[in-house]
Amino acid sequence: MWSGRFRQPLDPRFEEWQRSFPFDQKLLRFELAASRAHAKALAAAGVLSDDELKQVVGALIAIGKDFADANPQDDEAEDVHHFVEKQLVARTGEVGKKLHSGRSRNEQIATDLRLFVRESIDELRAAIREFLEVLVARAEESKSAVMPAYTHLQRAEPVLVAHWLLAYFEMFRRDAERLLDCRRRANECPLGSGAIAGAPLTLDRKIASRELGFDRPTANSMDATSDRDFILEFVNTVSILGVHLSRWAEELILFATQEYRFIRLPEAYSTGSSAMPQKQNPDALELIRGKAGRIIGSQVALLTIVKGLPLAYNKDMQETQEPLFDAAATSSMCVEIATGFMKLVEFDHARMKQACESGFMDALAAATYLVHRGVPFRQAHEVVAGAVQKCVEKGCELSGLSLSELREFSAAFGPDIYQHLKIEAVLACHDVAGGTAPRQVERALRAAREQLAAMQEAHAAHA
Repeated sequence: MWSGRFRQPLDPRFEEWQRSFPFDQKLLRFELAASRAHAKALAAAGVLSDDELKQVVGALIAIGKDFADANPQDDEAEDVHHFVEKQLVARTGEVGKKLHSGRSRNEQIATDLRLFVRESIDELRAAIREFLEVLVARAEESKSAVMPAYTHLQRAEPVLVAHWLLAYFEMFRRDAERLLDCRRRANECPLGSGAIAGAPLTLDRKIASRELGFDRPTANSMDATSDRDFILEFVNTVSILGVHLSRWAEELILFATQEYRFIRLPEAYSTGSSAMPQKQNPDALELIRGKAGRIIGSQVALLTIVKGLPLAYNKDMQETQEPLFDAAATSSMCVEIATGFMKLVEFDHARMKQACESGFMDALAAATYLVHRGVPFRQAHEVVAGAVQKCVEKGCELSGLSLSELREFSAAFGPDIYQHLKIEAVLACHDVAGGTAPRQVERALRAAREQLAAMQEAHAAHA
């Protein structure tokens, strides 16, 4: 493609080392689509005749069909752009050589990568939506089941199991929204930017942009050929997704231990031990937790590659592709495995409820009871703390103290205090938007279903 300027051949080891075709062939579909769009812009500019356009587009479609289910092998192709050009010329002769008129590989790779990121976002959002569907379905199944909620890994207050699951729904819903926001910024077309200063032909850039489903052409040729923000933003977004998946996995790993026994691991997503016959290990969850680090590593690599680059294109940018591809594939697989796991995991609701019956998880409800009877909260807090200390000494819960013992700490305690210490009352007192009171959780479930429907509509709009 550029040998006319050189008189000496490349060092063989360097030539092999600098080739990107072994990995950027992943972009073949996008390169072919972008080439067809460019061909139509060339035809509109009078560079290709109608017959030549038909030949070129037909050959590009044929290349796609020929290599749709195979990894192309070509020891001479430097990159995916070179491969397509070679294939095109082999099929159309001199006409194929016209396709590179008015364009540069700098804009080609920028376009291909945007198309890849856009498709990856759409696929990942669809996968996240399925995961969210499962979370909501499991929350609906849980009905009135309760479990301990934790702060500092210490039992804090009882919550509905559905409320806990909806906390993860909110977490992953934000990931889907971030991806959609990233898609909006990525959806601009670099074609027509040339190598750095813009195409040397008077091309209507809207033609290629429209053909490829972009919102608009990019605004500046130097920025368009050197911009990798859309990659950084995408991988940053899936890094956050990876962190959320890791947090989810870690909690379920804890809940599967004999010390908690809140869940039973699905055998389809577990492995055993080669030494200990009794073991059932949460390998799927552990791998998700580990692969989050791999995704974050890709983000660090990308930031480090780009941070010192002057405008515009530099060969360093070739190194942004593999971290991108790996982060996209890894995050997608993690969501798929998490969804399958979540469908099959079993909750031990009886064990969860039992865990709510100890550890003074009704202490805040007792303090709130006093607040409703005119006791300032700070004083109520101290009163209940003193009562808890007495319970520790006696080896009982707050409900195990007699009314006379409770009144040693405050005369505001009445005979009805014991009703307020029951789990149902403790849950109901959190009757605020976003709280765990049953009627608030019912509202949250309805809102979640509405949000899932909106996500489906958004996905259909981009399909």
